[in-house]
Amino acid sequence: MALEVCLGIKPSETLLVLADPPLREIGYAFARGGRELAKEVLFLEYGQRQRNGDEPPEPVPTLMQKVDVVLAATSRSITHTKARREATAAGVRVATMPGVTEDMLIRTMTADYEAIAEKTQYVAELLTQAREARVVTPAGTDVTLPIAGIRAIASTGLIREPGQWGNLPSGEAYLMPEEGKAQGVIVVDGALAGIGLLREPVRVQVVNGKVVAVDGGEQAREFARQLEAVGPLSRNVAELGVGTNPKAKVTGAILEDEKVLGTVHIAFGNNVSMGGTVDVPFHVDGILLRPSLWLDGELLLENGTPRF
Repeated sequence: MALEVCLGIKPSETLLVLADPPLREIGYAFARGGRELAKEVLFLEYGQRQRNGDEPPEPVPTLMQKVDVVLAATSRSITHTKARREATAAGVRVATMPGVTEDMLIRTMTADYEAIAEKTQYVAELLTQAREARVVTPAGTDVTLPIAGIRAIASTGLIREPGQWGNLPSGEAYLMPEEGKAQGVIVVDGALAGIGLLREPVRVQVVNGKVVAVDGGEQAREFARQLEAVGPLSRNVAELGVGTNPKAKVTGAILEDEKVLGTVHIAFGNNVSMGGTVDVPFHVDGILLRPSLWLDGELLLENGTPRF
């Protein structure tokens, strides 16, 4: 499904599979499978990076630009890196799988990706047309995110055209809010990238598009330490996303969590891949459970139930 349907690999193409030590076996499984489809398959393992958004080491970025397709099965995400952006600018198709597991693949890659694509594109168009989003959850989230004039991205899981990129498994529509304008409280009660399933909610106060306070238990303190370690740019409210994959479930692996139908995720840090100006080696998504999402006053999700 990943190689044939989602990536549409052709017999004339070269596939580069990237992995790091924690995901070595999954990466190599894709390399083995790719040899039945592609002209050439290259398998490259590099050392585990410290956090999501860290750049892969040279010569990986250079090599990424010289193949037809890249599949990155790595424990740390390269989705929002310069290496990925430069590869897709060169026409390479890139699928990223940060933190992927065998169970996740078995569960989510059997979904109907043509149907997911249709639903995702519809939600992306609604986000693109809207001027303002508001998210409220039973856990205490109440945040307003201005999104006027920003084109949403449909991560459909179908990565078949030159320069296309996205996660696998997939199924989300997302965009960056206007920089410096989000206001309110975000209570992350599902999962946080790099931390996993939350034992207790993480409360994030946002003023003028920036995180100004983080409250909660030990996991909240860990998130606050991450923000402090990276610096002020990590506090940027970077993304609003809506999950559209009916086979995904919240497990603590953010790659799958943010695709769950009926959830919203809000990310902090880097937004360059979405057209923004905040370039920092940090992009952390937080999953909000049972959200109500209004776009210009019209309900798109009601307490976690889609109206699309």
